Amino acid sequence: MKLITMKGVTKLYSKGEHEQRALDSVDLEIDEGKFVVILGPSGAGKSTLLNMIGGLDSPTSGTIIVDGQNIEALSRDELADYRASTVGFVFQSYNLVPTLTVLENVALVKDIAKNPLSSHDMLRAVGLEDHMKNFPSELSGGEQQMVVIARGLMSRPRILLMDEPFGALDAQTRAQLQTDLLNTWQKEKKTCFFITHDVDEAIILGQRCVIMSARPGRIKRIVDIDIPYPRTQETRLSPEFNRLKNEVWGEVYKEYLEVRK
Repeated sequence: MKLITMKGVTKLYSKGEHEQRALDSVDLEIDEGKFVVILGPSGAGKSTLLNMIGGLDSPTSGTIIVDGQNIEALSRDELADYRASTVGFVFQSYNLVPTLTVLENVALVKDIAKNPLSSHDMLRAVGLEDHMKNFPSELSGGEQQMVVIARGLMSRPRILLMDEPFGALDAQTRAQLQTDLLNTWQKEKKTCFFITHDVDEAIILGQRCVIMSARPGRIKRIVDIDIPYPRTQETRLSPEFNRLKNEVWGEVYKEYLEVRK
């Protein structure tokens, strides 16, 4: 089932007397329950796409249909309801309230969600049941990010939007959180839209890899990642992983070179 359909999505930004084209005629379909990873150089419009799916931004032209409804046609109240019930956000910054416990940070979603999950159950699902009474400052960076993921899932979203959530973490923590995220995704089967600059991360996580061109952002190529789940860090050693890594990296590197011209 097609959950997200983008047709001719273009985004222009005004810069003084000039216009900057961030996205140019993007067409993309995402099936429900799929893990889709977005790769591309800085300025390719990856975060702009994510923000538009999340109802935080709007296209200059084109349409974005989510679960059969054109989100551009929603009123302000309908859009707020859409963000509260259909999408969950996970960004690189944690945005946790330092004076609240882990449990209280996750429970904040209950104030806006229509049918939230149990905060206790969600923290157990991401392996933080022993840290519910801790404050964010008492957790590692990886643990804080898993709190954010738990909070993003609390509202039972159809779509989890993730913008480089592991980008600031060390390699070992990042690898562990990739495994934790995959385990959570396989249980929850949410539709994931995950932005990264890391080709290894894209292949270990995603079912489809969408490669964006240098500005203006267009879809250059979509690569299906047909490595079976469950995937572990040992998956990186397989010949198929390395074949896909070389294939994807070759496409991405060409776009980085375009940026440097």
